Amino acid sequence: MAICPSGHSSGTDDYCDVCGQRIGGDASPASTPSEAAPAAGQPAGGKGVPCPDCGTPSTDRFCEECGYDFATGGGRPTPSGPPQPLPPPQPAPPQPTPPAEPSPAPAPAAEPSPAPAAAAEPAPQEAEWVAIVNADREYYDTVIAGGGPDSKDIPFPPYCPERRIPLTGKQIRIGRRSVSRGTNPEIDLQEPPADPGVSHVHAVLLAKPDGTWTLVDPGSTNRTCLNGATEPIPLNVEVPVGDGDRIHVGAWTTITLSKGGKA
Repeated sequence: MAICPSGHSSGTDDYCDVCGQRIGGDASPASTPSEAAPAAGQPAGGKGVPCPDCGTPSTDRFCEECGYDFATGGGRPTPSGPPQPLPPPQPAPPQPTPPAEPSPAPAPAAEPSPAPAAAAEPAPQEAEWVAIVNADREYYDTVIAGGGPDSKDIPFPPYCPERRIPLTGKQIRIGRRSVSRGTNPEIDLQEPPADPGVSHVHAVLLAKPDGTWTLVDPGSTNRTCLNGATEPIPLNVEVPVGDGDRIHVGAWTTITLSKGGKA
């Protein structure tokens, strides 16, 4: 183990690991035992030496206040003075206010839209056909005068309101409805007062492609007449009929055809 000039036992042979002096070379002559450095663990110069860092008197090798090593001169650097307070935080610089956006220009006034053209009037539609049903006293008197079956027992109805039935479809049946026979004619003469001289399917109006009508008697019991004639129309033969024609059936019923619904 190397011995430094101050007499310390050093684990290194170049510099003393106790006092830091160089070992070997041009070293100063060894001092006498009375001049030798204090033993390891004792501060250089003896007890009571003020610490060069904090000024605390030494009691051992290391300063009790700051830890300064009196033997090697090591320790924290001597503070240059009391710590300076941190500068107060500076306020953030004001942000520039963005320029205000210009107000949008007012929209131009909308031009008034032109008045809609007057809607064209719809073309007049073809007039509808209507069957006007009445109790005909004149026809009834003709039937009674002819002495028809049970004519003396059939009174003329004291009240029989007029009915108007539109002619729609390809065929219009004239008769009296019957649940047992399954008949339900479009011109139903079973409505009160019921005409007892009308068969369940007494006659049929047939629509033609040109808008006209024909009348057929398929085989009624009391036959069918036209326009006050006493001679009935032939059975199962189409007879042309038109506006104003009068169809006589039963004991008192007259059906007048009207184009456009006029009486």
